[in-house]
Amino acid sequence: MSDDEADPELLALLRQHLQGKLTLDEEPNTGVLEGAEYVCDNSIDVALDMRSCKNAAAAIHAQMEQQGYSPAKWSIHELHPKTKDESTIAFIFTMDLLNFSFWSEKPTATRFAVYYRDQRWTGYWSLVAALQRALDEGIPITDSHFWQDEEECTLDVLRHVFRSCTDEEMPLLEQRLACLREAGTVLYEQYKCHPVNLISAAKGSAASLVNLLARDFRCFRDEHRFEGQRKPIRFLKRAQILVADLWACFEGESYGAFHDISKITMFADYRVPQILNSMGCLAYSPPLDAAIRSKKDIPSGGSWEMQLRACSIWCVELIRREIMKQHPKADINAVLIDFFLYDTIKAMELEGTDTTPHHRTRSIWY
Repeated sequence: MSDDEADPELLALLRQHLQGKLTLDEEPNTGVLEGAEYVCDNSIDVALDMRSCKNAAAAIHAQMEQQGYSPAKWSIHELHPKTKDESTIAFIFTMDLLNFSFWSEKPTATRFAVYYRDQRWTGYWSLVAALQRALDEGIPITDSHFWQDEEECTLDVLRHVFRSCTDEEMPLLEQRLACLREAGTVLYEQYKCHPVNLISAAKGSAASLVNLLARDFRCFRDEHRFEGQRKPIRFLKRAQILVADLWACFEGESYGAFHDISKITMFADYRVPQILNSMGCLAYSPPLDAAIRSKKDIPSGGSWEMQLRACSIWCVELIRREIMKQHPKADINAVLIDFFLYDTIKAMELEGTDTTPHHRTRSIWY
């Protein structure tokens, strides 16, 4: 073949690549960070303040160093599982399958809460407490066989599992039941009825596990179209936090050993944007700021909500990069920064020092 003739094998490879049938980079990628950067670059209602991001990076690193913040913090909490076996996998999978929408418009005294172990739990902890209480009562709430049994796992049973010590019911109970049903079916059909087989299928890759969750489970497919774009923007909050919880629980070993945990981004919900705004890292347009402060509903998948979530992801990524720039040997990733920011804003809430409200979006995505 002369230099002027086309290489038929090279042409075939090029055609496959252009048709989307060949990925030259075989390393799995969730696409979350890239989508967040795109939305951030095109955002008109949420903006990043770079000086505040640099200041936040310095403060966050200093406080995490002072507290000795690490994945081990996850298991220390009294409600998180203490065992490190397949039952723990089932618990974490169930927990993050249902890890969404706990906020309430009611005052603390009358909002949805779970009474367990002589304490009153609200928010995310109400979910964890309710799951632990159900297991104590002999209800197999973390068993996928139970989820598929329409006579045993009913809406009334779920009302009992998540019963409140106030008059307010846990939000979106019907949607939670639908998530359990779907997950039970997928686990039965594709993963021999247990999420441990799902983890094995990812072969030690955090990004692969996130992608499997988004591919096979509709209730984990947290992606939305932004401003008419053909390709959806991926947030994958609960899929990513499931991977992060596994990594933290097992401290990067056994079922939590992921060689690419750094590909997991911040988990785009409503709490981290709240603290990033209070730190000056995120600034809102006057209409958006007024809507958040007046606690108006911000629709899921709408432009405002997507800007809030995407800019938060990109903001935490910039904070992470700044920390690594200033402290190259720091053992830090977006997961730990997210955990730290979430813990901080919850502590501020308890102290009554959270001056900025969070945005109100009711959905199964967070």
